[in-house]
Amino acid sequence: MKKIRTPARKAGVRVSTSRQIDAGFPPILGAKPRFLILGSLPSQASLAAAQYYAHKRNAFWPMLGAILGFDAGLPYALRVEKLKEARIAVWDVCAAAHRPGSLDSDIATDTVTPNDFAALFAQNPSICAVLLNGGTAADLFRTRVVPTLQSCPDRHRLPSTSPAHAGMNFDDKRGRWAAALGR
Repeated sequence: MKKIRTPARKAGVRVSTSRQIDAGFPPILGAKPRFLILGSLPSQASLAAAQYYAHKRNAFWPMLGAILGFDAGLPYALRVEKLKEARIAVWDVCAAAHRPGSLDSDIATDTVTPNDFAALFAQNPSICAVLLNGGTAADLFRTRVVPTLQSCPDRHRLPSTSPAHAGMNFDDKRGRWAAALGR
């Protein structure tokens, strides 16, 4: 028998009637990170590739490559090393959640399990700023994580690098991201 997913809306909250949960990745974390970039949850392309921001049209790697001065076409492991050298960590707000497809708007908020940011910040007091990659990451962090923390580094909501966020061109996004990274 075919399982039918029929998410319902309840008081503005995305509710899941399915139990398929996508789990995220461990953080990209080098020595003494200064910045923590947070997405919401890996896309289907990222999950399939087991890499952060693997969708070929996502601007994350081209943007960070342009800002930090590395080739966005480098193998994934080398791109990760470039972030670590720049003292940039990457993670997602959600450790796990149900999301059919890759759109952030489809995350079933009743299934969200946030990552353990209290432990991450305690183990990495060098993090001075959280850069939130888009509105969903910012909203989930504000509602699901901040209330659980005793203190939190400065937060900056930045334009999403997702190809679904076409309201701002690459150069304008890069300018906002570079300013947040102090570059």
